[in-house]
Amino acid sequence: QDYYGKELQKSEDLKTNACITSARPLPKVVRDALGRVHEEVVARYYGCGLVIPECLSSCRILDLGSGSGRDCYLLSQLVGEEGHVTGIDMTEGQVRYRSGAPPHPPSSPPTSFPSSCQVQVAKKHIAYHMDKFGYRKPNVEFLHGYMEKLGDAGLADESYDIVISNCVINLAPDKRAVLREAFRVLKPGGEMYFSDVYASQRLSETVRKHRVLWGECLAGALYWRDLYSIAEEVGFSPPCLVTASPITIGNEELEGIVGDCRFVSATFRLFKVPGGSRARPAQVIYNGGIVGHEQQLVFDANFTFK
Repeated sequence: QDYYGKELQKSEDLKTNACITSARPLPKVVRDALGRVHEEVVARYYGCGLVIPECLSSCRILDLGSGSGRDCYLLSQLVGEEGHVTGIDMTEGQVRYRSGAPPHPPSSPPTSFPSSCQVQVAKKHIAYHMDKFGYRKPNVEFLHGYMEKLGDAGLADESYDIVISNCVINLAPDKRAVLREAFRVLKPGGEMYFSDVYASQRLSETVRKHRVLWGECLAGALYWRDLYSIAEEVGFSPPCLVTASPITIGNEELEGIVGDCRFVSATFRLFKVPGGSRARPAQVIYNGGIVGHEQQLVFDANFTFK
């Protein structure tokens, strides 16, 4: 809260390259939708590319660590008016905004916002986006809360089709609790599709307690093998790696503290597979019906359906 609330004013203030890596090329429909998101919301974005699966029409989606709401407003267009998107973030600025007046008079918008107001920025632009999308009522909401305790924010069991997260689980001290809560709120057959930073080894106490490295998404990085064991323990199917790319720190002082540990930004998809259906072999035929993926569907790094 302190690092993102006081030190970072814009993405250029980040001290490493960890939080600005990119994912797969975006389909045209997604690029067009991104172009309709308010510029202030986009300017306050600190994520690792864009992490969204296919076939989102009418889905209920939860975004863990939604920040200024960029991904939520993009998803709002992809799920359509019948779908719903919930963004949850730990920044305290939202609480002040929800319980009182906006932090700035509408007649004199500020030229920049402190990062603690990220969710305030997201909430401020709900009406703008719903009007731009032509929706009669909002299909997005922004909540204050923690990824490890979604129940405290009122999120019920089996209430979402998809959970996404964009380079924020590393900021949570208890990764197991995050995955457990995501599993709980997902419907049977639901998916957790998320990008995060992973380490080539378990990190030393010195690294894990380094304030800047934690804020930069490195000190909290999970040893990649631990993701597989935690996912299995929680109840997810084995993680499917979608993309992975090396992270360059680009800061000699911080590189010296990290030592020979290496980091990657990786996107995984986890499924809440109904019990009893995991071990059966199956044949899959793709009929080309997904917009933007008519010729082939890249399911993950191992499977591409022509």
